[in-house]
Amino acid sequence: MGSMEVRIDDNSGFCFGVVRAIGEAEEALRATGEVCSLGDIVHNRVEVQRLEELGLRTVTHDDMPSLAGRTLLIRAHGEPPATYARAKELCINVIDATCPVVARLQRRLREAYEHMQRVGGSVVLLGKRGHAEVIGLTGQVDDDVRVVESVADLEGVDFSRPIYLLSQTTQSIELFNSLAAEIRSRVDEGVEVTIDDTICRRVAGRESSLAEFSKGVDVVLFVAGRKSSNGRVLYDVCRRANSRTYHIEEASEIDSKWLEGAKSVGICGATSTPRWLMEEVAAALEGEPLKR
Repeated sequence: MGSMEVRIDDNSGFCFGVVRAIGEAEEALRATGEVCSLGDIVHNRVEVQRLEELGLRTVTHDDMPSLAGRTLLIRAHGEPPATYARAKELCINVIDATCPVVARLQRRLREAYEHMQRVGGSVVLLGKRGHAEVIGLTGQVDDDVRVVESVADLEGVDFSRPIYLLSQTTQSIELFNSLAAEIRSRVDEGVEVTIDDTICRRVAGRESSLAEFSKGVDVVLFVAGRKSSNGRVLYDVCRRANSRTYHIEEASEIDSKWLEGAKSVGICGATSTPRWLMEEVAAALEGEPLKR
């Protein structure tokens, strides 16, 4: 095993918004010993377990009535205004760890909506229905937004009136551009179309850098939680670039058969994968032969 080169991808791991949310949670945990996160602070079971040992509890909206006087963390994905109003009503202390990129998009969406109300148009949002970030976004304007996941979803849009297109921060740039082109080609002559690319470049730029990284090694170990939707997308990117790509949640899942004949192994992950977990996988590879 010793002759095998092990590389960790420096572009992988938590995005800035998640690092910030975890930092805020850790700070509050040091001060109070207990923080309730509204939904998973990150889609990574191993990192959530680490935080739970420090006193983090994951709660749902249904748990809110029992949290009076406690501390509730709004995670990086953000929440609709109704959640903040309810927390205030229930005397819950709120730590708002909404990612600044998401918070800016929430403001942009409200402004877009006000503008479309004035000109009789509609707001179209590229996003995944039911995703926490999307719920937080559409809730800004009482869900009066058309959420589209593909070009086919544009069927119900009124192309004779103004359209304002925005995107969930983690969507694909290619898909956004193809939707924009489709809208422009379908609107009536002279109708106002605003295309507002609100995709986070820190996340969107990862696909090409991950593909490059995966091509440069014999075997790729992609470390991510099974629940991470970003993880599924990025795992596919790696697998297309290198067929010897394996998805694991932690070091104990490594199968030594995967590594046969490999001179180099690359370790990478999703935006929800902590750096320490990738380092643990590297240590397992560089340490004792794996017992299976």
